[in-house]
Amino acid sequence: MRSFQDKLSELESRGIRVVALSVDTPEISRRHRLKQHFTYTFLSDPKAEVIQRYDLLHAGAGPKGTDIARPAEFLIDSTGIIRWVNLTENIAVRARPEQVLEAFDEMESGAAR
Repeated sequence: MRSFQDKLSELESRGIRVVALSVDTPEISRRHRLKQHFTYTFLSDPKAEVIQRYDLLHAGAGPKGTDIARPAEFLIDSTGIIRWVNLTENIAVRARPEQVLEAFDEMESGAAR
């Protein structure tokens, strides 16, 4: 998450909006965002409704066996179509901003053809 904050201006200059989504309550998400000095949007899904809709529920993988969201990154175009997805089962493995930018550039060059 830190790496996305560090590259936020480059991502935003390309029209990419970074958003984090978790099962944490709004208060926990807000505290985490402020503590880490993240400036992008954090969304809370404590009932995991959106998380389940995108098949991202990692049942029992959280503290004390709680459900959490699987690590994932999506590129969604302005019409709401998912154009690129990175999914993992390992909370420590996530896409780097450079991977997202590369996927975005490929998506953009394909759209220009």
